[in-house]
Amino acid sequence: MHAVVVRLTINDLPADLDALREQVVPQASRAPGFVTGYWTRKGNTGLSMIVFDSEAAAEAAAQTLTASMPDVASVEDIEVREVVALA
Repeated sequence: MHAVVVRLTINDLPADLDALREQVVPQASRAPGFVTGYWTRKGNTGLSMIVFDSEAAAEAAAQTLTASMPDVASVEDIEVREVVALA
């Protein structure tokens, strides 16, 4: 498994939550190879980890997510990482 890890700055907190629930989560969960996802925030920063069944699926999702990010947040960093343990 591989995860897409996204760090972002939230520009509009209420609008970000709406966009997350209405656009980002449904889009990610429909992506090929999707396993699970976690979206977190602290103040005006967000961190998400979206897990896919393969590196290829994670790489494809990372490209799609970057291109379709709503205006309410600015991506600071996005990377694909291998999941090496799960509990």
